[in-house]
Parts: sequence; C-alpha cells; structure tokens
Amino acid sequence: MPPAHESLPRGRSPFAAAFLSLLFPGLGHAYLGAYRRGLGFAAPPLLAGALVAGFAVRMNAVQLAGLAIQSWFLIFVFVANLVALVYRAVAIFDAWSIARMVSGGSGVAGVPGAASASVAGAGAGPGNGSTARQAGIVSIAGLAAVLLVMSGIHVAVARYDVLFATTANCIFDPSQAACAPPEGTPGPGDDGSAAPSDDANPSDEATDAPGETAVPIPPWNGTDRLNILLIGADEQNGGHNTDTMITVSIDPQSGQVVMFTLPRDTVDVPVPPGSARNVFGSLYSGKINSFFVAARASNSAFPGPRDQRGYTGLKAILGNLYGLDIKYYVEVNFDGFRQVVDALGGVTVNVQVPVLDDNFPQPGGHRERLFVPAGMQHMTGAEALEYARSRKSTSDFERGARQQRIIVSLRQQMDIASVLKNINPLAAAIGQSVRTDIPRELVPQLLGLADKVDTRSIRSVIFTPPFYQTECLNCPPRGYIISPKVDRIRQAVADAFKIDPAFAEKRDALTQEGAEIWVLNGSGTTGEAARTAEYLSYLGMAATAPIQKPDVTKPPTTILRAYNGAEANFPLTLAALQDVFGVTVVTVTDPNVRIDFEVITGGNTPELTPPPAP
Repeated sequence: MPPAHESLPRGRSPFAAAFLSLLFPGLGHAYLGAYRRGLGFAAPPLLAGALVAGFAVRMNAVQLAGLAIQSWFLIFVFVANLVALVYRAVAIFDAWSIARMVSGGSGVAGVPGAASASVAGAGAGPGNGSTARQAGIVSIAGLAAVLLVMSGIHVAVARYDVLFATTANCIFDPSQAACAPPEGTPGPGDDGSAAPSDDANPSDEATDAPGETAVPIPPWNGTDRLNILLIGADEQNGGHNTDTMITVSIDPQSGQVVMFTLPRDTVDVPVPPGSARNVFGSLYSGKINSFFVAARASNSAFPGPRDQRGYTGLKAILGNLYGLDIKYYVEVNFDGFRQVVDALGGVTVNVQVPVLDDNFPQPGGHRERLFVPAGMQHMTGAEALEYARSRKSTSDFERGARQQRIIVSLRQQMDIASVLKNINPLAAAIGQSVRTDIPRELVPQLLGLADKVDTRSIRSVIFTPPFYQTECLNCPPRGYIISPKVDRIRQAVADAFKIDPAFAEKRDALTQEGAEIWVLNGSGTTGEAARTAEYLSYLGMAATAPIQKPDVTKPPTTILRAYNGAEANFPLTLAALQDVFGVTVVTVTDPNVRIDFEVITGGNTPELTPPPAP
C-alpha cells in the first residue's frame, strides 16, 4: 500500500520503480515520491554496509582472505545473503505494487490526490479492457524479470559460499569421506593411468583401535619460530610415498624464512624417544619417504587415529632430526599439484640448470625424453610436475632445489585476479588434494605473517652429501641410500637465523656444489690440517683431513690442486679456496684420484679456525 499523507505522482512506470529498487532498496520509492517509505527501506542496508565497511577498512586483503575460510563467517554470509534476498524482494515488490496502484488509478485511502478508478476508466471504449490486461501482463513480466535478476545474484553468492565452505571443510578436516576424490578421478597422467613408481610401499593394513581420538596440538603462540612441514605425496597404486619433504621455518620477528629439504632416499634417521623406538628402534632403517606409511600402519608408534598417525610420525621424526618443533603440515598430492598449477594458468619458472631425462616415466608405463631448457619457462601443471620430479639425469638434491623454486615462483605470481578467474577448478583441485592440520582460526594470523615475508630473501638449504650426508650408490639390500650427518644438519638448522644472510647464502651455494676436498698437512704444524678442514666445513665445503702424507713437504706456500676438471665443475668452490689461501689453482688430470680438490698446507698458510658454536 502507498504511504498515507504523501501525494504520489501519477503515470510512473512500475517496471522502473522495481528496477530502481533492484539497484538499491528505497530508490524505487523515491522515484514514486514516497520518500519516507523509501528511507525506511534504505536505512537498514546503509547501516549494515557502514558497519561492514568499518570492519573491512581495519583489515588488509590477506586478513580478509583468512577470515573468509572461517566456518562461522561462511555460515554468517549464507544467512545474511538469504536475509538480503528476502529483504530486496520485499522492497522491489512494494515499489512495484505502489506504482501499479497509482498508475492504475485505484483509490487509496488516506492518500490525498490519489486518482479514482472512475477517472482512470473515463473514456473507456471497446478494446480498452484487452489493452489493460496486456499492460498488466507486461508489468508482471517486468517484475518477474527484475526478481529473477536479483535472485540470480544471491544464488551465485550462495553457490560460492557453499563452494568455499566445502573446500575449506575438506582441507581442514581431511578425514571426511565426502572430501575424497570421486571414484575414477584421473591420476598423474591425463588418461588416469598411474605412472611407474620408483619405490615400493610397506604394508599398510592397520586400522584405528577402538576409542582412538585425535591428539590436540599445542597452538603456536605467535612469537616463537614457526615450523610447517610441506609434503608432496605420490599416492599412486594406493601408496603414500612422501617424496617431497620441505620444512618451512619462519622467524616472525624478522620475517626471515628458511626452507629445509631432506632427500627422500635418506636412511637411518634418528627416531624420536618414546613408544616409536619400541617399534622402529633408535634409527629408521628404511628410506624416509616410506616412514609415513610405516607410522600409519602401527597402532603403537604414534598416538591418534589412523588418518593422522602418518603425519604425526613424519613431523616427529623430522623435528627430532632438525631439533625443531614442527607444529603443522600441509600436504599436496602430485595430481593435485598439477591441477592447481593449471587452475592458476600455469607458472613461470627461472630454470637455472637445464633438465634432460631420456627415460622419464609417462602415463601407461612407457617412457619418453624430457628436456627443459635454461631460462624463463612458462609451464603447465604437467610440465611443472615433470620439472619437479625428474631425477635420472640430475640428483635428488638438484631436484629438491627445483621443487623449492616452483613453490617460491607460485607464491610470487599468485594474485587475486587469477584466483577469482579460475575459482571453480581451483577449489575442486584444492579440496581433493590438499590436507592440513593448521587450525582454521590460526589461518588469518599465518596469512598476515606470510604477507610480511619478502620472497626474494627466502633461503633454501638442501641436506646433500658429502657435507650433510654420506652417499652409497649401491648398498644391498637397500640400494642407493644416503645417511645423515646429524650433528651438521642440526647445527645448520640452529644457525639458520643467527648468521649473516649474505654469508649464509654463499655457504648454501658452496654446499650445493658438493665438491670433495682433502686437506693434507705439509707444514708439519700439529693439527693444522684438521683445523683448516674444520674452517672450510664452516664455510660450507665438504672438507676432510685424512691421515695421509702429502707428496710435497714444507712448501713455502699453500698448494691448491684441482683434479680432473674440478676447476670447471665447481667454480664457486674454486673461487672460495683461492680467496681463502691467496693462491692460484694447479690443474691435474689423474683418473685414479677420486677427490675434486686437494689443499697442502705450507709456510704461509693462514691460521684458520671456525668460530665457536653459539
């Protein structure tokens, strides 16, 4: 009904009134001259908008993104959207009905100047009734169109709200059966076939014991160093090999980030004290990428339900190796990684070292040649996965560096526009392939912390032999294995945020080169070779001082030799050695020598001693 005590103009379009109320409640009433009624409809959304804007301006985009995945917020949005739908429909219909009454000439009680039905019907003649009926049908159709457009907007909001809620539930509660990929979901290959796996999986037949419940994780306090385990899992053929294990360590005070990668072929990793040692012993003799399944299969090694025991065990054993409290994990399976990259439109990676693999496994079991040239390369999800996984022509250690490079590249290139444009496939890929135990309520704080990180300053430490591990190319029955030098690994982790970043970056680069160095005592000074080797190790080089006499005694200067092309293969190590000793390298070709560099101390060799450990 039109409002009393307001003189409303005649001849106004009901469709226009409804359309203006679609734009904002109350505009249609203002168009009809019902200003007080229009203000009544406009006031609630204006007040609600001001309240929401007041909260929004106090939060940045990252904090808003963290808020958007909270369960209570998604429920609130759904209910608020439903209320807004009903409210706007009432405002549209009210403005339309008032316009119809006024334009149709219906007498309205209490409305001065309202047209009477007799006036409206004056001059009626043959055909006027049919015209009026047609006008009424057109008016109703216009109202229906406006309501349909308005409803479509709210249906879209509800759809995406449910999409976000479903995806978030799958990520933060991965035990839900509804979150599992549908039967027949394609695997790593486009045709859904499984690519050959390099490792067999241990038996995994254990089930939950009666009454087993999840073990609560003490929450991160916001000030201590935060450690999160990133897992890349190969779930082909029903297995769960954790082939990628990157521990991201974040210092919230300085914003520094260091990523520690343990190669998957590492064996004899110390098992943390407690019930796990009763199951596995003091060392886990298998390759570390199989520990997840071994921990999950045991009812007594680690507490909690079956679907979380593997993650609990992996965090515990890596945390024990590093001397860190690894709070949370985030896991992405390989097929999910491919889908996420594709949903984001691909990723551009600076390929620093070309990758050539003449025997790369493909879907269906066959193998093809893989070549990734150096330089800036834009990759699809499948290409990025191949680049990250290839290991035949390079080492697991170079592969670890490539995996970290892709993670950093994705972080640098991700923007809200690419996310929104591909929201449907991205949500589906993430919901089916990402798992984490990070509490939802902590996500806004973590996103705020991530926003402060300068991706250009992220350091990568890959625990490679010979400096951090001992390599065995064929050690039956385990085949190719590497064994950790636990003290060196723990020292590197402890020092990650205590040393000069420039020095740390240089040391990491020398460690990655992995040149093998012998230091021999040519001067005769007691302990000189051992101290020099320790100093070179402090710089990041794999140096040892074997008990062996040099072929030159008491040389006046330090002798530096590079064997069998080491000067070209290890340029950073060569430059560092020449800088430390102030001499020029002597190149030697001798197929019987297995080391890369030899240092023979002499009369002018500087006294080199590493600084004491903090």
